[in-house]
Amino acid sequence: MAKNVKEYIRENESRFLNEWFSLIRIPSISAEPAHKADMTACAERWRELLLEAGADEARLMPSSGNPLVYAEKRISPDAPTVLIYGHYDVMPVAPLELWKSDPFEPEVRDGRVYARGADDDKGQSMIQLKAFEYMVREDSLRHNVKFILEGEEEIGSPALNAFLQEHRELLACDVILVSDTSMLSPDLPSLTTGLRGLAYWEIEVTGPNRDLHSGHFGGAVANPINVLCGLLDRLTDENGRITIPGFYDDVEELSAEERRMLADIPFDEERYKSAIGVRALKGEAGYSTIERNSCRPSFDVCGIWGGHTGEGSKTVLPSRACAKVSCRLVPHQQHEKISQMLVDYMASAAPDYVTVKVTPMHGGEGYVCPIDLPAYKAAEAGFAKAFGKRPLAVRRGGSIPIISDFEKILGVKTILMGFGLESNAIHSPNENFPLEMFRRGIEAVVEFHRELKW
Repeated sequence: MAKNVKEYIRENESRFLNEWFSLIRIPSISAEPAHKADMTACAERWRELLLEAGADEARLMPSSGNPLVYAEKRISPDAPTVLIYGHYDVMPVAPLELWKSDPFEPEVRDGRVYARGADDDKGQSMIQLKAFEYMVREDSLRHNVKFILEGEEEIGSPALNAFLQEHRELLACDVILVSDTSMLSPDLPSLTTGLRGLAYWEIEVTGPNRDLHSGHFGGAVANPINVLCGLLDRLTDENGRITIPGFYDDVEELSAEERRMLADIPFDEERYKSAIGVRALKGEAGYSTIERNSCRPSFDVCGIWGGHTGEGSKTVLPSRACAKVSCRLVPHQQHEKISQMLVDYMASAAPDYVTVKVTPMHGGEGYVCPIDLPAYKAAEAGFAKAFGKRPLAVRRGGSIPIISDFEKILGVKTILMGFGLESNAIHSPNENFPLEMFRRGIEAVVEFHRELKW
């Protein structure tokens, strides 16, 4: 007798957790070369789990970077195909001292799994795997399913675009399904209908040919840290707008209807401030908080260093100062165009008493998903089944650069069916994922497969 999905989850949850934890224990940090072997080990573990879940084949595929995991389940050559995308790499764990438990030894506390990758993206990808497993074992799939799991999403997916170009036929599908985004709250299920793009740079300011004594040279020689801070400060004005000439040329203004829909989203600003420990919010004038963090561009200094940063004092005028900076972009803004804009702007703004070097790093375009797609409607039905209410359509401020590449190269839309929460602390110490969201996520994805009509 067929089991309903709740029963299946309950009876197999111990196994699900063991398999999930086996992935988490592999420190697959793509940003750190010391973990190169761990990347392959994690990909191999995913290959094993995909076969155990019911894939007809699963294999590691080489790229110019870390290997990708490809798997498929063939129902019929005449049936449509869903391609499920996820990533097995994770962010670095520093600062390690802020973790309450070992980031690569998962620990269940208060109904949540705490570990690096618990949510992003091993936990959410595991939801997809277990929904697929249920559909296979209950002989319920009516369409073909393919999986592609990459190991470089957290560093901008540098190898994936070329991989898509090379394997376009292998990855051919009718829709792509991704669980790597978040919901408003457990009581406010939501589907992500848009993502911001990203441009990222490293800026280096060099002054004297060596570190100098600040008493002997201070006041006579430009300090690269002071200059860098001044240049960064001028990149936004008093109204929170980015000052790079031409930056807003391709920004599409929100329609009155879109602004009304965003205003209807329940949002408690005091609770928002309290959750992140700030007394006030700051952003582009004329826009609400939800508009600023999802539908408008932004500029941020992501890291800055130079001079003496160790214990004690050292009266030094440093030779060099560096910063890593990023812009979140909105649909229609091309990251390569924006990237060059900053390079040109900094070259024109650099004073002659320092040398300024700007190195573009990774980036990607924004994405918008139409809400009238049959696959979107199936995702709505999945959320309604699992959470008891129809999900809101919400644009999110994060970036998954490869989503726009999927559309350009494979010619299909992506459904962003994510189950993360702001409290899950992705990219931060004590990343976590609620077990209840894990269970509901599996149920929602199962319903997606059942409800999907073509």
